[in-house]
Amino acid sequence: MSNKKLTYAESGVDIKKADQFVDGIKGMLAKSVLAKVAAFGCPFDLGALSKKYKHPVLVSSTDGVGTKLLIAQAAGIHNTVGIDLVAMNVNDVICLGAKPLFFLDYLACGKVKPEVLKQVVSGIHEGLRQSDCQLIGGETAEMPGMYQEDEYDLAGFCCGIVDKNEIVNGRQMRPGDVVIGLESSGLHSNGFSLARKALGERGVKKHTRQLLEPTRIYVKPLLSLLSSMGRQLPSVKGIAHITGGAFYSKAVKIVPPGLSMVINRKSWGVPKIFRQIQAAGGISEKEMYTVFNMGLGMMVVADKKICAGVLASLNKSVRARVVGMIDKGSDRMVLV
Repeated sequence: MSNKKLTYAESGVDIKKADQFVDGIKGMLAKSVLAKVAAFGCPFDLGALSKKYKHPVLVSSTDGVGTKLLIAQAAGIHNTVGIDLVAMNVNDVICLGAKPLFFLDYLACGKVKPEVLKQVVSGIHEGLRQSDCQLIGGETAEMPGMYQEDEYDLAGFCCGIVDKNEIVNGRQMRPGDVVIGLESSGLHSNGFSLARKALGERGVKKHTRQLLEPTRIYVKPLLSLLSSMGRQLPSVKGIAHITGGAFYSKAVKIVPPGLSMVINRKSWGVPKIFRQIQAAGGISEKEMYTVFNMGLGMMVVADKKICAGVLASLNKSVRARVVGMIDKGSDRMVLV
């Protein structure tokens, strides 16, 4: 038996370096009196905010960035995936009409490299700025053996708030309602396993910048829309975040039984990157619309009478257009 005293650092986990990294990003954390007593949990004081709601309901989401991280790590570009992480969560929360309140992140890596991880967290900070949400804490885990030295993974958790009688839930949807599509910034954070397989290593390198374009955050445009339309009225009837499952799985989550979402594929221009992926992999049209957002990151279902007002509100900050309608039918998604 060896007399050598094995240490945690020698096994690959450097607690001091991790603590130094956390100290270095404290300026990005939300500042409050409660934070000073947050030794383990991360408190968030609703305070006067709760008084604005008759029946406040908390809405939560948790998600990651997926294999888009492999492209970021191979390219050495780390300052955008944090935006993706925030976007995947806050864009889910806003679908119920909830305002994002706070966010926590989980960052696991093979070796703590402060210069890399600070870039990642800077992206998280930017995403939260775009969505007016606070970073109140998180976890950094150094896991040698689980990840290679240059590998890291991300997960996030978001909590938002909405009044119970103002939750956007799709129940008021009726035939004749319009479907409005909000332009995406590219692939966002879904379908990358298929995209990487189709493009191959050379193709991924060629299109790296396009593939790493950060996920668009729709929180502020949608909150502004809901405020301008009057939340008490069943005018905005459904909001869908077009992520994994895309048109055939995610878009139809908000459609009640007995109704169909009829989407006109010619009503918007599909960004070139999607067709390049499709051609490179010989992917069918249905598979593309099952996996990718195809240029629409969000869909809003609204009463036809207020369609012009919805478009006017959204187009102040994101390109939006009518892409379909709600009709009676057994097929929940119909692409024409």
